[in-house]
Amino acid sequence: NCHARDFMHPEYARICRELRRGQHFHRKVWEWVFIIYHLDRSGMLRRGARGIGFGVGKEPLSAYFALRGVNVTATDAPPDLIEQAGWIHTGQYSSSVETVRHDEICPYDLLRRYVNHRYCNMKNIDSDLYGFDFNWSACCFEHLGDLEAGIEFVIESTERTLRKGGVGVHTTELNLSSNAETVERGATVLYREQDLRRLVARLEERGHTVQPLRIDPGQHPIDQHVDVPPYSHNPHLKLELLGFTSTSVGIVVTRG
Repeated sequence: NCHARDFMHPEYARICRELRRGQHFHRKVWEWVFIIYHLDRSGMLRRGARGIGFGVGKEPLSAYFALRGVNVTATDAPPDLIEQAGWIHTGQYSSSVETVRHDEICPYDLLRRYVNHRYCNMKNIDSDLYGFDFNWSACCFEHLGDLEAGIEFVIESTERTLRKGGVGVHTTELNLSSNAETVERGATVLYREQDLRRLVARLEERGHTVQPLRIDPGQHPIDQHVDVPPYSHNPHLKLELLGFTSTSVGIVVTRG
């Protein structure tokens, strides 16, 4: 999960420079760096590789991967689902390649060459989306209605869209307040450590490999700060969300 110490790592600084982002203590940037770091370590960000992102919104990852010469399918939910969920007016929704444009990272002509955009329901992934070298999602699967729907998404996206040996990297909300009580249903749910360990066990039972899940609150003074509404976003590693203290957590799975 997200820790202040991660922001002080040389690799974190390098990736932030490539993303044209400052190193302020914000968990959303941590999620992007986490995804890039683990895909890079796994050898997935090579020229000519194929990646698919889910619920990409306007995040910079598609542009970054295009700069690396990766062929990207960037997806977001169909407009009718977004309208029902109330996301269409938040400024976080993508509907075309234009909406994932980040010229400070990747020239637009290069983005157009390597990235295509399409709609995808994360609870019913289209059958023609298969054979990818990697997939990713950044804080998306907690918005699928309940805890089980998010778990099913990670399993389905692994088995449906990845080739054997392909890598999936996903981030979500982690409930640090309790491993018993949480938000189980609704527009946003909060995963407890027990839920994530259950997901890991199910993936491993199905023959996939999951990197060790390491969860702890962190010891740095910044780790002790909880941002409360209205959020200051500096620092913003932990926040009060739906009555619980939450942070970001990532999972890395290789398809067996």
